[in-house]
Amino acid sequence: MIRQTRLVEVRQNVLKKNDVVARALRGRFHDAGVYVVSLVSSPGAGKTMLLERTLSLLACEHRVAALVGDLATDNDARRLARANVPVRQITTGAVCHLEAEMVEQSLGDWDLAALDFLFIENVGNLVCPSTYDLGEDLRLVLFSVTEGEDKPLKYPTIFNTADIAVISKLDLAAACDCDLEAARRNIQAVRPGMQTFELSAKTGQAMDGWLDFLRQQLPGRGDKPSAADALAAREPR
Repeated sequence: MIRQTRLVEVRQNVLKKNDVVARALRGRFHDAGVYVVSLVSSPGAGKTMLLERTLSLLACEHRVAALVGDLATDNDARRLARANVPVRQITTGAVCHLEAEMVEQSLGDWDLAALDFLFIENVGNLVCPSTYDLGEDLRLVLFSVTEGEDKPLKYPTIFNTADIAVISKLDLAAACDCDLEAARRNIQAVRPGMQTFELSAKTGQAMDGWLDFLRQQLPGRGDKPSAADALAAREPR
């Protein structure tokens, strides 16, 4: 019983510290006028492909950058860098999620005021990330048609702490015999009224709706230099 109580106390202290850092980050992001989106999913759901496609398409008109969390390797960061935007890797080692302090340290000397969007790709995990605030404006939870329609029912906490859901790999829905209506019902059963996008980053199917949604988040977030100025100021690669 004593050991169990100590574990609870340690967890509470860790989360309290994370929340303090996350609040400071949120204020910093807001002051800079950058809109921050975090992406969470299980491994293989298509986070990196969605982010790569999103970065490539948004970079034509907006200043975008990404932080990428992984247990090991910088494979995803190198892949995202192909969009010719600033990308930084966060290697967590044995830690199965990102924490606000990791984000804070990874930002380093980035000029956040020179960005419109900052995307944070969390480690592939639908459990631990649900309790760690990263100071983001929007948390997106993603699951693919290949994972089963009951994903929201199995992992309700992450859906309850996310703002929107994305059903990914839509191009494989027929081949996987995915019941999209059941997937929609399960999302709504866990989080009534949750906005959901169904898309394929690989083919581009229904990406326009997702991108339009992101663009609508920007008005009123402060004055920004022109896109041409932003391109000139991008980090050298």
